Amino acid sequence: MIATLFQVALGGAIGASLRYLSGVAAIRVFGPGFPWGTLFVNVAGSVLMGVLVVVLAERGGTRYAPFLMTGILGGFTTFSAFSLDALTLFERGQVGLAAGYVAGSVVLALGGIVLGVTLARGVMG
Repeated sequence: MIATLFQVALGGAIGASLRYLSGVAAIRVFGPGFPWGTLFVNVAGSVLMGVLVVVLAERGGTRYAPFLMTGILGGFTTFSAFSLDALTLFERGQVGLAAGYVAGSVVLALGGIVLGVTLARGVMG
């Protein structure tokens, strides 16, 4: 139990650091007008989650799930930041942009997990 908790905590620190760096990079590349960093981490995290769920199950690596899935990807992706970004756009009066962000995030993240599962199954099978 303690070892698993340590894995989750370590992975979370890594994932959160990567999320922060992704957000900084997105602002530098695209500017601050749209939450590109959050959109990126949620979609990329969904792709990676799809890959990991297949690879860990197929290779008997579920013991790494707390570190990789709960820790790293849990710290990397961020639904709470997504919610705040959507609310901020809405409160700025950018209702259409907020709705597009919500719809795009959901569709792209779901597409990302399907892509990740498909890629991993293609490589594994």
